[in-house]
Amino acid sequence: MSLPLEGLTVVAIEQAVAAPYCTLRLADAGARVHKIERPEGDFARGYDDTVLGQSSYFVWLNRGKESVVLDFGDPDDLERLQELIDGADVVVQNLRPGALKRLGFAPSDMRARNQRLITCSITGFGDEGPMAGRKAYDLLVQAEAGLCSITGGPQASARVGISVVDIATGATAHAAILEALLVRKKTGVGAEISISMFDVIAEWMAVPLLQAEGGRPPTRIGLRHPSVAPYGVFETRDGRQLLLAVQHDREWRQLCKDLLLDDDLATDPRFSTNVERVNNRKLTDALVGQAVKQLDLNEVCVKLENAQIGFACANDMDELSKHPHLRRVRIDTPAGDVDIPAPPVRIRGEERTYGPVPSLGEPTNS
Repeated sequence: MSLPLEGLTVVAIEQAVAAPYCTLRLADAGARVHKIERPEGDFARGYDDTVLGQSSYFVWLNRGKESVVLDFGDPDDLERLQELIDGADVVVQNLRPGALKRLGFAPSDMRARNQRLITCSITGFGDEGPMAGRKAYDLLVQAEAGLCSITGGPQASARVGISVVDIATGATAHAAILEALLVRKKTGVGAEISISMFDVIAEWMAVPLLQAEGGRPPTRIGLRHPSVAPYGVFETRDGRQLLLAVQHDREWRQLCKDLLLDDDLATDPRFSTNVERVNNRKLTDALVGQAVKQLDLNEVCVKLENAQIGFACANDMDELSKHPHLRRVRIDTPAGDVDIPAPPVRIRGEERTYGPVPSLGEPTNS
């Protein structure tokens, strides 16, 4: 079965995570991705050496791409870059603002040569404004957009434990490119797309921002939900951490019946609505915590499953590694085969294979 983006050519002038995440999805869907690297390589190659001596970030994000090594200070290499762009359908880049323009590859210049070309530029703060020229890495943008201020526990703010800004930006870029491809199919004309990491995560921050502007700024409460109760971690009799979530009042009534064993709590005005349970969070959590503490993890899970109440175990990476729902795919890397988490989308009747992770300059190096 052919893949949906077979025949599409992408030039990826990329590094780190955001743009590589976008072009990874394009490569998985069958696009030919020319990954442009400096002679020293994408600096994500050096982030760590935990996967058979290779970077976990690079192995994760660069399967199925071709590494093309170019020195932007060499006129011959710039000519080669122009040739690649002239033959491309899509150009994705996340260099510092203005870097490509200074080399003669502004998006408008690239599209002047080919009106069907789709360009996607990823920046930290956009092309204009007081912070447009500032370096922007994932954690820096997490902090700048206020995400860290609502993450963590009461004593200190924290980083979201994965590169959430980069990943969100890459996913946004991927969706925007697919939209542009649909428009191009109708009109024959490409697009000039610009996406800033700050804009992406600021849009994701809509709820806490609106709450704060409405006079109810969210507070850091660790593994608790700021707007729903009970929704948080409770300890079982055997010392396990269980995350329990009650999403609405009907579930609260069920929880009172099956776990708290007190139907009167369902209509108690302190707990009968989510707003009141949040207002009385300490007491709400104390009641749930006391009930959970009387049971071992397996016993609580059975009760909650029978009551159709949402719950989860607070797992670590060892437990994720052997999780019954963790799907993996095997990919080839320069140091050997590696099993990584599988891409999340599954299409009935379609079994995809995934290309290898390239070594620097493989298979094209010109």
